Amino acid sequence: MTFPERFSNLPDYAFPRLRALLADLQPGLAPGESPMILTIGEPRHPMPDFVGPVLADSLSEFAKYPPNEGAPELLAAIGGWLDRRHGLTVTPDRLMVLNGTREGLFNAALALCPETKAGQRPAVLIPNPFYQVYAVAAAAVGADPVFVPATPDTANLPDYAGLDPALLDRVALAYLCSPANPQGAVADRDWLAQVIRLAERHDFLILADECYSEIWRDAPPPGALAVATELGLADRVVMFNSLSKRSNLPGLRSGFAAGGPAQIAQMRRLRSYAGAPLPLPVQRVSAAAWGDEDHVAASLALYQEKYRIADAVLGDIPGYRAPQGGFFLWLPVADGEEAARLLWSRAGIQVLPGAYLARAVDGVNPGAGFIRVALVADADQTRAALTRLRAVLYDETGG
Repeated sequence: MTFPERFSNLPDYAFPRLRALLADLQPGLAPGESPMILTIGEPRHPMPDFVGPVLADSLSEFAKYPPNEGAPELLAAIGGWLDRRHGLTVTPDRLMVLNGTREGLFNAALALCPETKAGQRPAVLIPNPFYQVYAVAAAAVGADPVFVPATPDTANLPDYAGLDPALLDRVALAYLCSPANPQGAVADRDWLAQVIRLAERHDFLILADECYSEIWRDAPPPGALAVATELGLADRVVMFNSLSKRSNLPGLRSGFAAGGPAQIAQMRRLRSYAGAPLPLPVQRVSAAAWGDEDHVAASLALYQEKYRIADAVLGDIPGYRAPQGGFFLWLPVADGEEAARLLWSRAGIQVLPGAYLARAVDGVNPGAGFIRVALVADADQTRAALTRLRAVLYDETGG
């Protein structure tokens, strides 16, 4: 199969699809109202106040080639955070700096997926719905993507343990996302331990996407690498995190991967040929961000306030599930595309149809009856938008 053929079955990315869906409509706004764009997960809380000074102090380092795997100071800062947050002692050879987690989640498949597994094409497990880079990564390595429903029936987490053992023997990689995008579900330690033991039994690797880990309702979500380490199976997990959501720095494009030395060595080897290291001034800002928790706590308090607003405005809607982490609402509707058009034409609110974040399996798309709403605006804007959304989708139509 050629490289273009591997991508021939991929649908357009979600946001071009949304633009096409709404192209014939004008936003319906009352006098004095402004459009509310609640589609993209771009944090709008203040970025840390030290970003400018640290960047300014290191501007001369734009004249230097940066180390590909990360400057020692940044690796030390990430290691310190992993210790404080997860109780992990992670040596620098188990870390790699990334241009955000998307780069790592894609390139990990290129570096770590074998050409065959159990004498057959490898399979890659993907929760459905999901962050779309998982499917593109599977396509890039010529693996069979296995889209596993993550619906209210399974607490919005994929039931990997319920798959056919013969299929699991072909699995090379399994993507996890906790807190989940888009549903906001959090995998507890028991769930993670079950999946990690499954990976050990069937000899596959877990790629744990934890970029929303610092946005939570009641308690910090457990990390897959920490649970794997407790089980003595640390080499079964590569975890990914970034500063985009944690520190409100999506434009910095700074994240990391942490895993076993063999896995990280393979990822570093690929990156030395095909990756772009972070400029040193960006690495200096990143080190400062991983070393500071005050700005993270302030941002978390803002998200928790918006959880309370969402619960108050929408909590009595049939099928409403309060997110346990992340900053998305995953709201039940009769049809996600119809709901998106209705909200834009009547209230000037843009949301993302859930079907655009999922794949149809056996004719069923598990995202079709949902919309994703990003809680990235401030509290007052969030309350106003959700109130308008409720009036259009639920009070007027009955849900």
